[in-house]
Amino acid sequence: MLNVPNFLTLLRLIAIPIFLILLVDRRYSEALAVFIAAGITDSLDGMIARMTHTKTVLGAYLDPAADKLLLMSSFTALAFMDEVPRWVVVIVLSRDVMLVLGYFLLFTMTSSAMEVRPSPIGKFSTFLQLAAVTTVLVSLVWPGVVPPVLEESLFYLAGAVTATAGLQYMYRGLVWLQGHGGPQPG
Repeated sequence: MLNVPNFLTLLRLIAIPIFLILLVDRRYSEALAVFIAAGITDSLDGMIARMTHTKTVLGAYLDPAADKLLLMSSFTALAFMDEVPRWVVVIVLSRDVMLVLGYFLLFTMTSSAMEVRPSPIGKFSTFLQLAAVTTVLVSLVWPGVVPPVLEESLFYLAGAVTATAGLQYMYRGLVWLQGHGGPQPG
């Protein structure tokens, strides 16, 4: 069902290639504006869905997918531009690929779908990733405004929290698998 929250999520998905084109064309101000608009739609879609009781199964899958695609593509493009450390990109991509593959593996092993629920630490890692990308974009638009120590600290914090969230999701998947008659870990 295409309701307002799902429509906003679709807009965020449409914004990703626009953002990337602007970014690689070095149109940093416009790229920052599109990235901020995408972040605003992320906040709005969840808030509207909760307030209007219009949560859907489609939205439950589409919203986190849009977040992951936006962040993964942002980090990848910025790494190719040498604006973020590659190790951060490896952590972000590895965690998200692990989540998708883990979910698929759990489904194929049990023929049962695990409920998709972000954890507080997962939400915090998304926030830190958004903050890191925004900080890099701001520094591209206004060089010298962002102290390098702030940017570097955000990379380390985002990397550590993202890795921790990945381990937590892995643990949750193993616990869920045990409860559904799957193989016992180790």
